[in-house]
Amino acid sequence: MAWYLAGFVFVGICVAAGWALLDCNHNASSPLVHFFRQRTKNFPRVYRVISGRKGYDTGSQSESMLSLCAAHLCALNVTNPRKQRFVWIDIGGGDGKNIEIMSKHIPLSSFDAIYIIDPSESRLDGARLRIAKNSWTNVETLCQHAQYFELPEWLNGIQLDGSVGFATLTFTLSTIEDFHTVIDRVHRVLCPENGLVGVVDLYTHDIPYTWADKTADGSKQRWGFFPRWFWPMLFDFNQVCLGPHRQSYIDHKFGIVKYFQTRNRYFPFRLTVPYYIWIGRPREHASKQELEQMKPGSDTDEFLAQNQTVPSKPSAITKDSGKPIPPPLNAFHYHVGIPWRKPYAESPSHKQFCTYIYAFSWGDPEEDMRHLELTSEDSLLAISSAGDNALHYAISANPKQIRCVDVNPYQGHLLELKLAAIHALEYDDFFALFGDGRHPNFRNLLDSKISPHISAAAYEFWSAEGNAFSTSFYLRGYSGWAIYFAQLVFKCAGVSKHVKEFCDAGSIAEQERIWRAHLRPALLNPLVTAVLKNPLFSWNALGVPVSQRQMLVKEGSIYEYIRDTLDPIASSHVLKTGAYFYLLTLLGHYTYESCPAYLTRSGFAKLKANSSKALESFHLYTDSILNVVGSLPDNSLTRVVLMDHLDWFLPGTPDVDAEIQHIHRSLTIGGLVLWRSAARNPWYNANFEAAGFRVSCVSIRTDAAIDRVNMHASVYKAEKVKVCGATASPSCRRPRRSVGSL
Repeated sequence: MAWYLAGFVFVGICVAAGWALLDCNHNASSPLVHFFRQRTKNFPRVYRVISGRKGYDTGSQSESMLSLCAAHLCALNVTNPRKQRFVWIDIGGGDGKNIEIMSKHIPLSSFDAIYIIDPSESRLDGARLRIAKNSWTNVETLCQHAQYFELPEWLNGIQLDGSVGFATLTFTLSTIEDFHTVIDRVHRVLCPENGLVGVVDLYTHDIPYTWADKTADGSKQRWGFFPRWFWPMLFDFNQVCLGPHRQSYIDHKFGIVKYFQTRNRYFPFRLTVPYYIWIGRPREHASKQELEQMKPGSDTDEFLAQNQTVPSKPSAITKDSGKPIPPPLNAFHYHVGIPWRKPYAESPSHKQFCTYIYAFSWGDPEEDMRHLELTSEDSLLAISSAGDNALHYAISANPKQIRCVDVNPYQGHLLELKLAAIHALEYDDFFALFGDGRHPNFRNLLDSKISPHISAAAYEFWSAEGNAFSTSFYLRGYSGWAIYFAQLVFKCAGVSKHVKEFCDAGSIAEQERIWRAHLRPALLNPLVTAVLKNPLFSWNALGVPVSQRQMLVKEGSIYEYIRDTLDPIASSHVLKTGAYFYLLTLLGHYTYESCPAYLTRSGFAKLKANSSKALESFHLYTDSILNVVGSLPDNSLTRVVLMDHLDWFLPGTPDVDAEIQHIHRSLTIGGLVLWRSAARNPWYNANFEAAGFRVSCVSIRTDAAIDRVNMHASVYKAEKVKVCGATASPSCRRPRRSVGSL
């Protein structure tokens, strides 16, 4: 009964508060409104706690935004050095806390002038104390309204338009009723070449998605009914508006560079306040030359290209709008760093994934290099996976183009993170992330160093995954379940100490002895085999789809496949000195002696040399291989690595023939296609031959391991040959390069 009574009282209070909210629009002096305003008279303090004002700073929101801005300002200055005065305006900066935070990230001497603009003299007194305490000579306070601020230098002949290089609004827009005028004025004074705007504020999103929301520039979440009703009502008592209109107008006036939304954890009872961090640039920045660099590479890119010509809606306030606004683009066109990621739009095919499947690549790149004969003149298309193999190709051969394709957007986010980390970090931090799989300061590295070099969608994902490197990165993702399962099996079998001995074994003989005596009985038992037979576990932990599972079952049992995979490894490759694939699955991390090429000090140095010149060849597509190769010009590829991609199709699938035909069209004469399969003789070999390829078997698994992974039953290679009449003749083919002994 007490719970019912409490619920009734709560509903009554909510109804009364809602009525007060409606009534205040017509009669601000009504008794009901007065009652609630009196009961919430201490709420300004709560808002200041959330927004970081007047000594109650929680620090995280403002510092995250300013750290992001500092990183992007530094990157902008490298790509487009400033040619004019560098002025920062902090609108609503109040006590100057933002200036103090920014001084931790970049020297304040980098700015020619810093202006703190706030209408409250009492708050500016706190800023003046900070200025005197820190002896800042280029910081000045202006007691002005944000809608009509005037900088002193404008009175000295400096032109208003484009005179500001950096503007920040920290929990300010939600408190300003005439926000259109403020945003219009910031847009007018911001430098079009390398200006930057940073915003952090509270909001709730309650309007349908716009076209910009459909692109992968950091999707705007629509909150549920309760936060959309409760928080706006509560904050309205302090004249703070949490509606989406301010953010929508910013999106209209500026191009999105980074966007991230989450919830503040201040309130008790698990109540969390939604807030967002938004970084943008003037739309004038997206020049014709930059749009030319972002040529469509797939059907989703074509969708974006078509929408680039959609005219923008006219501003509701045009009095101070200044320059005309180009058509709405997406965050890919305002990217600061190397544009690795090709523009893409969210599609239904992406909904089947909630994270990356593979945290590491499951194929031996050294064998690929032997069979592909890669050179610096090759143009390569490969499955993205975790990007380990693509980075190996770049280190070993440095092809002029490496197109990485994956329909799972999270695999693209992972490869983007690796590319950006190579470019922005030093070796020790990089190895801690992807070698040890853990870094205590990942979130700070993400904001302060990595963020300018990854797309908005990738940044949003890794911001939400801030704890990804807190324990072991390789225990996350779908593949992490397989490692967890192996560790559980060894622990239950009481052989965990032998796992460490196995990984430390210095010879094949010692390694094989430990495998036969301790690890093999633990893994190859009926209980483990029964778990591995489960289709759900095969997909969610091992990344094996039903179609591939059917292929291997046709040629033997699950037990036989596991046995034929694992037994030869212990007797052919030493994990401690190079067979890093199984070392990772057993230990949960790499070592300096046994790791992929990109994690070695020499490999990292090659990728990072000359301002990461080798990484400029990477192009990341978030689409199906069929769509990507279908959009490529004829004879634009020389090498294609499909891994076991075609195992994912059922026999007779029309897309297989279409994909193979497009690969044939896009390959040059003599171009090679390499694939692996769970079957010794995959059904689609005949499809390659029918399309005009010369198919040859590279290796079939028997008693010996075919490579350091030995996970697949066969490896095949197909060469595009010139057809003379009706048959393919060796004399019509491009001379093959010597590959040595295979």
